[in-house]
Amino acid sequence: MRRLISLAALSAALGAQAAPPPRVEIAYELRRDGAVVAEVRDRLEHDGRSYRLTETWKGKGLYALRGEATRRSRGAIGADGLRPEEFEEERPGRAATRTRIGARSQDRLSVLWHFAFHPPAAPVRVTVVDGKGSHEHLYAPAGRERVKTPAGEFDALRLVRDGDERRVQVWLAADRGHLPVRLRITEADGTTLEQVAVRIVP
Repeated sequence: MRRLISLAALSAALGAQAAPPPRVEIAYELRRDGAVVAEVRDRLEHDGRSYRLTETWKGKGLYALRGEATRRSRGAIGADGLRPEEFEEERPGRAATRTRIGARSQDRLSVLWHFAFHPPAAPVRVTVVDGKGSHEHLYAPAGRERVKTPAGEFDALRLVRDGDERRVQVWLAADRGHLPVRLRITEADGTTLEQVAVRIVP
């Protein structure tokens, strides 16, 4: 009995350590084939039961002409991670969109932060919903590795998604509450998009 209680306590402690802090903001650089094309800023606020995510994009160089874009996700937090309820997106020259998210689904903003709250130990299938429909994605853990970013060097869990003519890799900083610190997308034609953390507050 004592051993069962100890294992349960250890599991709970590990789960508590895995959760991101109640308030955190990450500034990223978005690079296309190595050239910086945008500044991205993610802000998370949560109380362990509900969450609110806000992401802003600001183009750099030629992409500055595209203006700024904002995405928002809000919902609940369960034992299995984030449970988004509503996703909003605002882009220059387009009407703002608002999408209700059904059970067992993620939106395009919540999906990476969902893994921060519930890092997968085995391949996991995720349904991602936006205003255009839904898509099935399969993410698989690909081991731990050290990853260097302008925001620091981290012990990271790497997730990989293959399929739909692109390869997606995500690095979650295991020593910082599994915050998403790097994202790399490789298109079928070899084009790469990389989002790298340059600052984390706090």
